[in-house]
Amino acid sequence: MERRRFLSRTAVLAAGTALAAGPFQGVAAHLRPDGPRRPGRGYGPLKPVRDLRDGQVRLHLPEGFRYRSFNPAGSRLGDGTITPGRHDGMAAFRGPRGSVILVRNHEVNGPVGAFGDPAAAYDPMAGGGTCTLRVTPYGEVLDSRVSLNGTQMNCSGGPMPWGSWITCEETVNGPDVGNDFSGGDNSRLRRRHGYLFEVPAAGRGRPAPIRAAGRFAHEAAAYDARTGAVYLTEDNFGFPSGFYRYLPPKNPMAAGRLLDGGRLQMLAVRGRPNADLSQGQPEGAVYETTWVDIDDPDPAFTGTPSNNDAIQAVGMQGRAKGAALFSRLEGAIADRGVVYFVSTQGGAPVTQPVPSGFGDGRGQVWAYDTRSSRLRLVVESPGDVALDLPDNITHSPRGTLVLCEDGGGDNYLRGLTVAGELFDFARLEPVPEDDGAEFAGSTFAPGGGTLFVNVQTDAGLSFAIWGPWRDGPF
Repeated sequence: MERRRFLSRTAVLAAGTALAAGPFQGVAAHLRPDGPRRPGRGYGPLKPVRDLRDGQVRLHLPEGFRYRSFNPAGSRLGDGTITPGRHDGMAAFRGPRGSVILVRNHEVNGPVGAFGDPAAAYDPMAGGGTCTLRVTPYGEVLDSRVSLNGTQMNCSGGPMPWGSWITCEETVNGPDVGNDFSGGDNSRLRRRHGYLFEVPAAGRGRPAPIRAAGRFAHEAAAYDARTGAVYLTEDNFGFPSGFYRYLPPKNPMAAGRLLDGGRLQMLAVRGRPNADLSQGQPEGAVYETTWVDIDDPDPAFTGTPSNNDAIQAVGMQGRAKGAALFSRLEGAIADRGVVYFVSTQGGAPVTQPVPSGFGDGRGQVWAYDTRSSRLRLVVESPGDVALDLPDNITHSPRGTLVLCEDGGGDNYLRGLTVAGELFDFARLEPVPEDDGAEFAGSTFAPGGGTLFVNVQTDAGLSFAIWGPWRDGPF
């Protein structure tokens, strides 16, 4: 299969469809390579603001906004465990007496040993997992503990309306697979990785993977209440990625949790086998889609294949049946029957140097309508000034999207309004000795009064941000 495939405009629907007329439709008209032509007003210019925890400047925010950082890597949780680094995806749930419960991923790779109690770990040699914290809306920690350990590369996931966080492993490491890019010795691992795990907000996660939802480089999960499906993104860094859905054997709202034993499917463009959507798209592109079944979602390998071969095993099954190709699918969020998801390096090449990995663009945001089965391009970045490698995504109470950037220079939290305007909300002060530090895990507290977000780095930490939300689009 050629990596570059011409996308015929015959697959693009007329712009008059209901989906094409939906929210965010005006964004393309507002963009140019050096930034928005008509930048969204947002909340005004950004300025350095001191952290209320210790007075250091870590964020640049609009006038009137304040923040407090909390639970940095190396500090102790309430159960005595040392907090690991690499804070990543996160969800917020309503807690008792006005508090907020946060369930947070830690994207730790390698056979480094589990944090917390190794006897409770899925794999005692794996260093990723989740922490659960109960905090005030102002980032004051009331309680904290390990809620899942012994998993690996817990990147993103998704909040579920029955009161759980689905955490996703972005790897296929295990004793049956060759070493990955980090060079860690996979023979030291005790269990296979590359799965979904469920972590109840009010309890501890079960160290039991949902195997039927696939063994691949999982990134994010988003639930559709109408169908009971969980939509999944794949960030297969060096290779094509896919957009999936998991159809559990029973609707999780009725079951009270996400059950194993369902069916995994991969999205394809109707009439365009192996459509390469990682490339530059026509403005306002809309595609009719269908789904193909994955026959072996949980491959067990013999002969210790290379990590590069193993990490493509599930996706290659879908592409053999015509599934579409994307570049590095990361964050996903569901809102009123539409699943918005991010292709971090999707789009036409627009700036130099070209980012490493599969995909030469600076990012795309897609919208999949679960009712019409249509896929629409919301925005394709024209350059890194406008939008630079978007990653995690969430939405505000008003429907404005929040995009966490993963670029190599300044990293921003950007808003994308339903009117199609991009605006800057926060800029990360450079982290000493880690120019790869990035925003991750943005999530609004129930009611929308606080935006929680993480900084992913070895010395990671979390932030609570509050202020005059009513003065702008969030």
